[in-house]
Parts: sequence; structure tokens; C-alpha cells
Amino acid sequence: MPPHQGHLYLVDFARHYADELTIVVGSLKAEPIPGQLRFEWMRELCPWARVVHLTDENPQLPHEHPDFWKIWRSSLERVVQRPIDLVFASEDYGAPLAEVLGARFIPSNGMRSLVPISGTQIRQDPAACWVHLPAVVRAHFVRRVSIFGPESTGKSTLAARLAEHYRTAWVPEFARGWLEARGGEVRPEDMLVISRGQRASENALARQSGPLLFCDTDPSATPLWSQELFATQDSRLEEAVGPYALTLLCAADVPWVGDAVRYRPEGGHAFWQRCRDRLAQEGRKVVEIRGTWTERWQTALKAIESLLK
Repeated sequence: MPPHQGHLYLVDFARHYADELTIVVGSLKAEPIPGQLRFEWMRELCPWARVVHLTDENPQLPHEHPDFWKIWRSSLERVVQRPIDLVFASEDYGAPLAEVLGARFIPSNGMRSLVPISGTQIRQDPAACWVHLPAVVRAHFVRRVSIFGPESTGKSTLAARLAEHYRTAWVPEFARGWLEARGGEVRPEDMLVISRGQRASENALARQSGPLLFCDTDPSATPLWSQELFATQDSRLEEAVGPYALTLLCAADVPWVGDAVRYRPEGGHAFWQRCRDRLAQEGRKVVEIRGTWTERWQTALKAIESLLK
């Protein structure tokens, strides 16, 4: 937990050795990463293999039960559902497991030395192990930082600058591109498109990001804008978002600069208060960004450094 480059080496070695490969993802309810999620990851990472999910609450070490090996033989034969000729593993248990299954053990040629990483190390400090994580797993561990607040408060500039500073990715505001293509015209039905577009862009970039991902606004802003512009909203706008490790809430205390997709030159403070209330309702960790551009940058950097510590 989680799958990493070492596991991928193991399964790639196995598929080049065997004629047909079954990957067994075994999980326990008490584990820190849900078994179903790990099963889905392995199916995505290994579409060329047959991937099955073993959810039996089996003992994990031989001394835990006198019938340890019989229990595991029964579980594996049931979930694999076909003869087992070869067993591939990077641990010493591979040999006795193969023996009880009536199979041959094929060691993986030094997986631990070739990829010196463990799931425990990754769970303790994902950022330090980033190079060993597949994209789908990076998306799970990435810390998302939302830059939130009224229009014309420097959100896009701050998100891009932070991403450059920390050498990572940032998510542009989906609404801007969508509305600019329509000359700034905005309709109630645009709100759901914008919300889903923002979410999709964020989830896609989470796979390409470093340990931090900076988001120029997030889907929680869309219900606020729906109420602001149309005094109504689609219930689907309240679909779950995040989670965000930190939200930087930008105050409307800088000069307003108009363009074709900015709609409220007045009332920025009132909208900011509504943003603040919503973030509080969601239980987010929020740092307020206000003052001069230099002060805003320094406050943001301090908040990010605190998050990293």
C-alpha cells in the first residue's frame, strides 16, 4: 500500500515470463488505503492482466493461525478460479506459498534492490517518494491548494506564481475559457458545465502534478456564482469536491480590473463574505490573503510552508 514502481516491476516481470497472469489484490477492512481503490488502481495500471480482489480477513503472518497456509490456499484457489502453475513475489513467503499451491516459485530478480522503496515509506512521506509513484497514485496523495474568492483579486496570478515557485502544476479557472468563447455571455445551464469542467481539469492535472497542486478556484465557487447571477442553482452543483489541504481566500481589497468575463465591479466584499461562510460550512482550513501584492505573496508562501511542515 500503495502500488509503486516496485510492484509495477514485479507484475511486468511476471507478464513477460508467464503465458497468462492473474494479479491478486488482497485487502483488509482496517487498512489505511481502501482495498477497492487499490483494486481499481491495479486494473488501470495493468489492463493487460486479469486482476482480482481478495477481501477475506485472513491472518497476515504464519504465527497468527495454525492453519495459515491452508487458509490462504483456499482463498487464492477460490478467487483465481483456475490452476495456478507459477507464483511471483518479491518476499520470502513466495516459496512456501507456491509449495502449498502445488506451483513453482519464480522470484522477481531483486525487486527490493532495484526499486528501494516500500509502501510504509510512501505512506509516511509521499512527497519524498514521489518519483516512485504511478500517476494514478500521485493523484491520491497530492495536496490540493485552492485559491478562492471574488473576481479580480489576483487568484490566477497567485496560482500560477505559486506553481512556478514550487515547480509543480496549477489548474486554470475553467469558467474563463468557457465564457470567453461565448463573448462573456453566461446562462444558468453554463453553471453545471463549469463545475464539472473545473473538477475534471483538477482531477486530470492531479496525475501530472508534483506533491502540491494549486487550483485557481474550485467547484465550490460555482453554486455561489449561480446564486449571485441567477438567484438559483442546480442541485448537482453540490456534488462532493476536494478534499483541499488548504484554501487561500483572497480579499476584495485590491483595485478591480474589468474584462469580458467579470460581472460584479461592485459588491466584492459581500461576495467575499459569502465565500468565507461557505468555506466555514465545509470545514476547510482557510488562510485569508489580503493587502498589497507583496503582502499577499508573503502570506501565501507562509501558509504553504506551514502546510509542508
